[in-house]
Amino acid sequence: MMNGLLIHTDEEKRAIVDLAKVLISNAGDKGLAAAYRYVKERNALAIAEGKITRDTLGFNPIVTDMQTAVLVGQEIGFQNEIIMSILLNRCIQAGTATIDEVKELFGENVTKILCNLMQINSLYAKSPTIESENFRNLLLSFTNDMRVILIMIASRLVMLRGLFDSNDTDARKLVAHEASTLYIPLAHKLGFYKLKSEMEDLALRYTETEIYAELSRKLEETAASREDYIASFIKPIERQLKMMPHIKFRIKGRTKSINSIWQKMKKQQRPFEQIYDLFAIRIIIDSEPKNEKSECWQVYSIVADMYTPNPHRLRDWLSVPKSNGYESLHTTVMGPEGRWVEVQIRTERMDAVAEHGLAAHWRYKGIGSEKGLDNLLASIRDTLENISEESATESKFKMELYKDEIFIFTPKGDLYRLAKGATILDFAFSIHTGLGCKCTGALVNGRNVPIRHTLNNGDQVEIITSNSQSPKQAWLNIARTGRARSKIRQALKEISAKQADMGRETVVRKLKNHKIEFDESVMDHLIRKMGFKRLTDFYQNVAEGIIDIADILKRYQALTNPESENGDQPRSADEFTFISEKESKDSSDVLVIERNLKGVDYKLSKCCNPIFGDEIFGFVTINGGISIHRKDCTNARQLQERYPYRVIEARWSDMDNQSNLFPVTLRIVGHDDISIVNNITSLISQEKGVMMRGINIESHDTLFSGTLSLLINDRIKLNKLIAKIEGIKGVKQVKRG
Repeated sequence: MMNGLLIHTDEEKRAIVDLAKVLISNAGDKGLAAAYRYVKERNALAIAEGKITRDTLGFNPIVTDMQTAVLVGQEIGFQNEIIMSILLNRCIQAGTATIDEVKELFGENVTKILCNLMQINSLYAKSPTIESENFRNLLLSFTNDMRVILIMIASRLVMLRGLFDSNDTDARKLVAHEASTLYIPLAHKLGFYKLKSEMEDLALRYTETEIYAELSRKLEETAASREDYIASFIKPIERQLKMMPHIKFRIKGRTKSINSIWQKMKKQQRPFEQIYDLFAIRIIIDSEPKNEKSECWQVYSIVADMYTPNPHRLRDWLSVPKSNGYESLHTTVMGPEGRWVEVQIRTERMDAVAEHGLAAHWRYKGIGSEKGLDNLLASIRDTLENISEESATESKFKMELYKDEIFIFTPKGDLYRLAKGATILDFAFSIHTGLGCKCTGALVNGRNVPIRHTLNNGDQVEIITSNSQSPKQAWLNIARTGRARSKIRQALKEISAKQADMGRETVVRKLKNHKIEFDESVMDHLIRKMGFKRLTDFYQNVAEGIIDIADILKRYQALTNPESENGDQPRSADEFTFISEKESKDSSDVLVIERNLKGVDYKLSKCCNPIFGDEIFGFVTINGGISIHRKDCTNARQLQERYPYRVIEARWSDMDNQSNLFPVTLRIVGHDDISIVNNITSLISQEKGVMMRGINIESHDTLFSGTLSLLINDRIKLNKLIAKIEGIKGVKQVKRG
């Protein structure tokens, strides 16, 4: 049965005939009948030539295509273009029909859908499942056409149904796992609850066979008593509703899916016998659009008068529908025998959307809207793009598509829909990118909160901004929605590009001032020689002052005119000999730093500002001088690894150093308080051997951050000063810059 010449079994022949009747009779269009005859002839030719074989699971592809077409037709109506595309797909794969021929015979729309289906064919050609990254990229290529996504979901459900009779346990588990992590979350996001529920049950059946069998058996054993209970619960509601002739209704009770029951058992950590809400009652009203909400609430009042509702379990998706178009009123009430019962109240229109998602606007005239569909697909696209950028795992993909929603209000009463767990930053970017980039916090229900504050359903939020604010790399860890993270990345790239442009302009200007022509190829060679993989990284370092522009000038001159610039080549540390008369016991390769050191051109590096008492080393610069760095300097490791021949051991002299003052920068973070600056400056003014050169404090909501510029004698005094500042009330952290 696996591969080889395709021969229809008697059962498959009957299935093909029956499926064809369903397709043609439901379409009610002679065009589809003619298209089916065309497909039938091309498939027969392909089978005879051995171009159509059973797939990797042994399924007859002709049968599965027709089953997929019927399932799609049941969801969105038997539209010729979609049905034709599904049936013609096999002919294109086999080569018995061409895209140009199909376009001429059946039109542009059919061809467009077929081109998307061809992408799916190529990924599933060798395996019944694909990786989540490929799946994600596939969806991104046609998220504008939900018909293709529906075909994918329907095709997977047909495969899951077919595996019911398969003995290949491994294949069943593999396909079920893929459905659970990729297709079921996608069906959930799109609102295809009917398809989603069946896929969930089949996936559970194949992956947790014993659990599924046990729950199925228990449901069957309790079916009679459950039906009696549902009837007794519904009867008084029906009697009361019939007394309201303006309300036309129907009531149905349904047992929840086996997978849903299993998830409840795991979440509540209870056995089957203690799960009481095994079923839901659905009251469906045949209502005029203008009366939908009022009549739903009238029905709710009748139910609430009859049975005590649980106030924490009221879900109002009438006022604010879900992003996939779902509208309904849910309440959980205490029924007879002290059992909780979920009651869903909705109209016929809402029920159609609930069953078929926003695709119902194709099946039922006037249901849903193009705007709603576009918004939903845009939301899915944002989610997929975000996951793709982060190279997410399957579990991340599943989690993103399953996220619940919350609703947030602006001070003017405008409503915004966000994923559960969204922060102030997410909300700001959902309104406008410019607002997000300048966001410093918000007023939530009148209370001041920082940008990382997690929002709750129904919050009223007013964003606070500052012109001095700009996006930070750390914001990517604060934002929870794909849209916000995507906008932050884009803003960070723009900032990096601007900094790189500034750095490049600085280099060009420096060369021009020295009457040196800028040569792009020479500069590229120099940048690679310095160990940078990207030009933008190098120019950013220049703009931020991490790289000394004078050093770049010397290196550039050495490359362009090596003979005349030999005197400016970097010297090896071996060329230097340091002898201290007062420290004759020292070896000759140690530089001893003291106030009256002569014969050596050295300077204290500005990148780390070493002070007396710090552990230090020397680094021979390109012009022959020596820069002194702290051993814990951020550049230390890079210098020591890339230029070990230019590193010199160094230490401070043991002589008294009280007359020397060294520049130091301290970074301070704490709780914002009107007296905090006064307390800090007052403390420093009382310290001997410490001189304050400047202070800069910025407030961020309830916190402040700032820098202190000081002159100080030595490290011991600095450590004592840091300890004293940390002791000031409100100061959370003090670090040396």
